[in-house]
Amino acid sequence: MKREGQIVAGAGKTSVEAEEQRYRAPALEKGLDILELISTASEPMSISMITQALDRSTGELFRMIQVLEYRGFIEQVGNGYLPTTRLFALGMQQAPVKSILEVALPVMRDLAETAEQSCHLALRADGDIVVAARMESASLLGFSVRIGYRQPLVLTGSGTVLYAFQTPETRQRWETFFSPDLPADRLAAFRARCDRAQANGYDEHPSDIVPGIVDLAAPVLRGEIAAAALTMPFVRKIPLKVEQGHALQLVREAARRISAELASSDVRV
Repeated sequence: MKREGQIVAGAGKTSVEAEEQRYRAPALEKGLDILELISTASEPMSISMITQALDRSTGELFRMIQVLEYRGFIEQVGNGYLPTTRLFALGMQQAPVKSILEVALPVMRDLAETAEQSCHLALRADGDIVVAARMESASLLGFSVRIGYRQPLVLTGSGTVLYAFQTPETRQRWETFFSPDLPADRLAAFRARCDRAQANGYDEHPSDIVPGIVDLAAPVLRGEIAAAALTMPFVRKIPLKVEQGHALQLVREAARRISAELASSDVRV
């Protein structure tokens, strides 16, 4: 029973507003805002850059940044901060992701040994690819990227085949995550490259990030949809165990093997 003069919680608010207020955790929201912001940054962000971007004071965010650094979610690089792979590593503990890695890693090991080139498996994260697994070259010389490495879909062979083997509706949804600064002609060129990859069943293209590397990428499929991308950053070294054309065949065959094992084991990814 309400006593006279008692204030009723949520009075004057709509049910939606009251529900939103009920589930708010301001400190947690600030921490998540920081993580989301710096995870999309192309370079380390200083405290002043973070506070300006989030329209908050240094006093509000300084302790949050300290705690995130202490818990290993972000790290200081120069005068700014970048995300670590801690969140990614936690996500890798989920059963579906662990299952695809368990299937892929033995095949990737065979591929790296046969071609004497490194390879990696990439998944999509919003408008980026993120490397979920890698296998080093069996020789003393090779090129590899670290687990958790991210790049925009439009800049990578992995992103090309991931986007290429999606439905038109999914492609359109993924594009909402692309940078608003992406030039229209660059987007058109990416779409055309993806259409070629879909027709060919692979992508073979000089790296847009590392000169001298040729990305050889093939989709890991669930039905006709790409769940992951298997990519070999091909290095033309001396001596060269397999030529580029043969290496591409090996990548495609490895991707087919992973796809077949996923289908037979009914692993959901």
